[in-house]
Amino acid sequence: MSERPVWIDLANSPHVLFFRPVIDELRARGVETVVTARDFAQTVGLCRRFGIEASVIGAHGGSSVAGKVQELAGRVRALRAFAARERPCVAVSHNAYAQGLAGRSLGIPVVTAMDYEFQPANHVAFRCADLIVVPDTYPLDRLRAQGARPRKVWRYQGLKEHITLAGFAPHPGYLAGCGIDDSRPVVVVRPPADMALYHRFENPLFAGLLRRLQREDVSVVLLARTPAQATDLEREGFGDLVWRGEVLDGRHLVAGADAVVSAGGSMNREAVVLGTPAYSIYAGKMGAVDRSLVAEGRLHLIESPADVDGLTFAKKERGAPPRVDDALLTRFVDVVLEVADR
Repeated sequence: MSERPVWIDLANSPHVLFFRPVIDELRARGVETVVTARDFAQTVGLCRRFGIEASVIGAHGGSSVAGKVQELAGRVRALRAFAARERPCVAVSHNAYAQGLAGRSLGIPVVTAMDYEFQPANHVAFRCADLIVVPDTYPLDRLRAQGARPRKVWRYQGLKEHITLAGFAPHPGYLAGCGIDDSRPVVVVRPPADMALYHRFENPLFAGLLRRLQREDVSVVLLARTPAQATDLEREGFGDLVWRGEVLDGRHLVAGADAVVSAGGSMNREAVVLGTPAYSIYAGKMGAVDRSLVAEGRLHLIESPADVDGLTFAKKERGAPPRVDDALLTRFVDVVLEVADR
């Protein structure tokens, strides 16, 4: 194994939770890590919360394609400079294509993980990567179309959230300790990623859901993705639902909640793994991972106003949530180090 560090890039909030156990596993094996983080959503705050020392490089480019391209170019330059100083043996991310471009241009082996086949930037990330890590439900035809040649793809069984939650043990008093009233059903809500490339549309059901929740005797934790989105939600009359407290640990939050309703994917899949009822109000193209969970009855779709009206919220049965073993985590770290040693 090279004595040079493994370089991990965190471009969005869920990446922090995904890579936290990876960083711990690498360090347990005596492997040094260096981390970069994009100043977007709760990424930097979560790094601080979990004690991850990260060099903050770049921010979000806004909702326009031109802004995203400009930000991407600037971030690639800054990441190149970082990597030239640190000389990592491998670059690893969850589809952080700026890191992929920077690593590729410097001859650093690149590993990228992804679990959603309709992200347009997959074409960039996959072509830069030496190894592409995807769940076995990821469609093969999409992999080929996005530049992922079979010899550089590792397909695993399960969900990436089995890595995120490896060894996780929830704290039973977490919600109350954060000031969340858990005497009533606790409903965690994640809005649409309205600034993402894969979410270029409005979600007309979401406002109806929030109005419904305002009438219910429930505790709502509405997790805006950005300060601008929080301001928009307040302007639309949902300020009473928006969480304005400390940056929360999503794992403990999801484990303690009685329902999760998300217009994204990661938090819903964490709920599925932890046994919390999960509802998707995502209005884009549903990925194969989530389609498989719907088919298994583990994820429920909200597709119409009637579905919103038909929702019922109650306290879930309390018991120890399923404990996730570290088998997928350790294998993921194995394959990353194998790429580093090529």
